[in-house]
Amino acid sequence: MSAFPLRSLLHRFFPFLAVLGSVTALGIGTSWAKHWLFPVVGAQGTTAVRVGFSALLVLLLWRPWRWHLSRADARAVMLYGAALGGMNLMFYMSLRTLPFGLAVAIEFAGPLAVAIWSSRRAVDFVWVALAIAGLGMLLPLGLNGSTLDPVGVFYALGAAVFWGLYIVFGKRAGHLHAGHSVSLGLLVAALVVVPVGVVHAGAALLSPTVLLIGVAVAAVSSAIPISLEMMALKRLPKEAFGIMISMEPAVAALVAMALLGEHLSAVQWLAIGCIMAASMGSAMTAARPAAADRTVPQVA
Repeated sequence: MSAFPLRSLLHRFFPFLAVLGSVTALGIGTSWAKHWLFPVVGAQGTTAVRVGFSALLVLLLWRPWRWHLSRADARAVMLYGAALGGMNLMFYMSLRTLPFGLAVAIEFAGPLAVAIWSSRRAVDFVWVALAIAGLGMLLPLGLNGSTLDPVGVFYALGAAVFWGLYIVFGKRAGHLHAGHSVSLGLLVAALVVVPVGVVHAGAALLSPTVLLIGVAVAAVSSAIPISLEMMALKRLPKEAFGIMISMEPAVAALVAMALLGEHLSAVQWLAIGCIMAASMGSAMTAARPAAADRTVPQVA
């Protein structure tokens, strides 16, 4: 194969590879955090280290002080960042007792609900039914034999709510440069979660091992995914990006199986498949204005 067709092929598949790289890096970083940081500083301390260093890295990368920020935009960014912080904290709290892939699948109920609520067409009832079927196989409702920890599920649902709010508030700041809004949003998120981590973990957060792993987790699970998603968004229609990002629960489950030894049952894999199908279907049938709601880079 000559160099030109190879470059053409790579250019054609680059957006897919970028999204796959993004969700894989996110899964690897989160798995590292759960394996190495949870035993030392807990979920709260892990959230503080991860979001704190992510904010620092992205601030240094984008230098948001170069742009003007109006009072209205500052309020939108504060709400966006607060929702981002709450989403991260709730998600990591859920990982104490839930497998990574299942926590991600439950969390996907948030953006899916926002996308469907923005449309409310007849076809959306199909995606609602698929999502309910998937969640019904996972949630401990007393009828389906689910053995998932109710407290962990509660936190994952809390993360879903915050993810939905994050999308709504992120859209209000959507006219800002992505680097501007994301960097300031992460700063606000850090101001929300770092005090919680300090109260919970205390001086353990200053351990050289925790700091070193925290920087690695922040780079792999925030800086790299955000950068790859931005590159993919420049080359893809927003609805196509929404379809591709819907593979995140399956990728998270596979990464967790490889790195954490978390094996899921056939029913749990089926539940993940239903939620992914609902997310993909919603992205495929969304009207173009609504599709943008799904493309705010997520950092959980």
